[in-house]
Amino acid sequence: MAPCASRRPAAAAAAVVVAVVVLAVSGGVGATPETACRAAAEEDRRVDYEFCVSRLSHHHDSPDADTWGLAKVAADVGVCIAGDAAYDAKAKLQAAKAGSEREALERCAELYDRMGSAFAAAYDDINRREYAAGKEKAGEAASLARRCDGAFADAGVAPSPLERQTAESVKIAIVCTAITNLVK
Repeated sequence: MAPCASRRPAAAAAAVVVAVVVLAVSGGVGATPETACRAAAEEDRRVDYEFCVSRLSHHHDSPDADTWGLAKVAADVGVCIAGDAAYDAKAKLQAAKAGSEREALERCAELYDRMGSAFAAAYDDINRREYAAGKEKAGEAASLARRCDGAFADAGVAPSPLERQTAESVKIAIVCTAITNLVK
């Protein structure tokens, strides 16, 4: 009986270690922008690791966030990027002359406003742990951003003067979706 009794504490300790590792990987504890972005990039090759770490690391909620929290941070960063893009579109609109480029800028300002609302809805859905709905809203945000580039293409304006804003919007939507996929 003694040999079995001496193995039980070791087996129990091993089980605790395994449980802690599983919790850490599944998003319960210990997430950082670096670990979450690395895991997201492994999950989805479209994730730009450097962009992900840079954007998430600068958010005030990142230091204390688990994976669930970082998914919400990504959605919130999306709200900020959309707001900045809408502002940029409206600023360029002030200098634009009448014509197809002006119409495209007006359309983009509207699309970026809607994109901000889509990211805000993604945040709310993820916060309620309705992950599928949150990912759907992040996808909607990316689609709205792409439609801005489409408005310029339709107007015969290439490249889009808001190309960087669209690219960043799509990147953060991909990050948001990929990190949300990591939440268990």
